[in-house]
Amino acid sequence: MDLELLREATRNQMPDKRWQHTLGVVRTAIELAERFDGDVRKAELAALLHDYSKSWQTSRMEQIIREQRLPQELLDYDKELWHAHVGAWAVQTEHGIADEEVLDAIRYHTSGREQMTHLDKIVCLADYMEPGRDFPSVDRIRQLAESSLEQALIAGFDSTILLLLDRGRRIFPLTVSARNGLIQQLEAIQLQESKANGG
Repeated sequence: MDLELLREATRNQMPDKRWQHTLGVVRTAIELAERFDGDVRKAELAALLHDYSKSWQTSRMEQIIREQRLPQELLDYDKELWHAHVGAWAVQTEHGIADEEVLDAIRYHTSGREQMTHLDKIVCLADYMEPGRDFPSVDRIRQLAESSLEQALIAGFDSTILLLLDRGRRIFPLTVSARNGLIQQLEAIQLQESKANGG
């Protein structure tokens, strides 16, 4: 797999602003992988490809979702979710990406999912907090990411859910499941620490 060819192919899918975002996600994913003992190579690859189809026309994405039997419930929710599943399909089909962990990190980088993998968390969080992001809670997310992937991601999902609530939009069930799953993981960690300390 030639990373430079993939970079060029990805660059050709999007306008410059989206490409700058992608480069920011790549740098941030590498930093997070190094900080939290993740697979740096996989983090770089998944981050590079995470928005592969983001700039495609929604009609093209809808056609792929229908014809390739991707999760049909996506069509009932915000179009912002579509590119993640379509992108995973596209890089597998067009570039032979076969690593399921990488494909899943692309597939769930927008919605999250229950039982997120370490790589899922890294790529999703990198997308939330790359240097070009500017929204009210991003500084808090970056601060939490200094010490906890899970706490930072919960804050990220909170910001998404609050935005959707404010706009009167439906919330994709996987995002709620992802947030609940992360809280459950943190509770389990706290319980283990309490037992280890004789609590």
